[in-house]
Amino acid sequence: MIDFWLAAGLLLLVALSFLLIPVLRSRRAQREEDRTALNVALYQERVAELQAQQEEGVLDAAQMDAGRAEAARELLADTEGVEAPQVSRLGKPLPLLAAILVPVLGLGLYLHFGASDKVELTREFSQAPKTMEEMTQRLERAVAAQPDSAEGTYFLGRTYMAQDRPADAAKMFERTVNLAGRQPELLGQWAQAQYFADGKKWSDKVQALTDEALKADPKEVTSLGLLGIAAFEGERYQDAIDYWNRLLAQLPPDDKSREALQGGITRATEKLVASGGKVAQAPAAKASALLKVSVDLAADLKNKVQPGDSVFIFARAISGPPAPLAVKRMTVADLPVTVELGDADAMMPQLKLSNFPEVQLVARISRAGKPTAGEWIGRSQPLASSTTAPQTLTIDSPDK
Repeated sequence: MIDFWLAAGLLLLVALSFLLIPVLRSRRAQREEDRTALNVALYQERVAELQAQQEEGVLDAAQMDAGRAEAARELLADTEGVEAPQVSRLGKPLPLLAAILVPVLGLGLYLHFGASDKVELTREFSQAPKTMEEMTQRLERAVAAQPDSAEGTYFLGRTYMAQDRPADAAKMFERTVNLAGRQPELLGQWAQAQYFADGKKWSDKVQALTDEALKADPKEVTSLGLLGIAAFEGERYQDAIDYWNRLLAQLPPDDKSREALQGGITRATEKLVASGGKVAQAPAAKASALLKVSVDLAADLKNKVQPGDSVFIFARAISGPPAPLAVKRMTVADLPVTVELGDADAMMPQLKLSNFPEVQLVARISRAGKPTAGEWIGRSQPLASSTTAPQTLTIDSPDK
């Protein structure tokens, strides 16, 4: 902060100079005025001496006039170049008073409206903290300086959780939700902190927070993990297994928490079996659809197309959106060709082959490279998306 106050002091000196310079100039003008008055007095004294000498008969009239003219020339020479005195309406006290009040007023306004605390925080955050306590203190000062910052309250809440201060963390997450909105991940963090702040006792408040979070996002990981912990603590081992399996499906393969989570599922399974229960098997996942189709060009069209023309091979739902469910792009030069269309080729996650019971296969030639319009087309009859037998498709009709 030293360099900041030095810069502020220099700016203050510049401001004061505009107030003090007129005062200094007035003092200089006063000195010039005093010198002029002295010269006039000397002139008057010289004239009086000449008059006395004339009365005594030492000087005649001509000599008297010559002496007076000489004194006048000397007076003019001494006062030449002196500026006319300027009359100040403000006087001297007002600029001096302003020179005192300006820095005092400026300091008061800055302390009230300024942001010296934020400047200091910026300098602190430019350096890495040495301890966790130092980081916590910085975040606390940042939240105090910027109480409307959702990022500050969120990170302070996370820090409190890392320091095993769940009650303080719950307050910070609640403030974050009020600032940033009721986002599922924030609700999950708040519910988790509140659960541990209450001594691992499930409450209606925690239940409402997790329900709201999972309603907005069924894959919200913090809520799933918390519900699994609460179920395990309440000896509802099957529920714990189900929640943790759902959470396990959301984690990336290289996530370090997968091992600990799998260990929790194993312990819950052992306790369930030891208590005489039986682990319920998860419902089998819906089989992925995969259609194998061979595409060829009708003989009478081979002289009407060019090798570089695009060929779009896709499947679309009989009863559903018109957008293709799975697409492959080839060229006429690739024909005949055999391709596979499956869920992995879906243009959008919600538009998979396995989500629609009946589909139609289409192959279109488009010289312009547009999948929605072309010159020639081939269509299949409706077939089940679960069909496993290879299909044959011939491009043989104008695309209308």
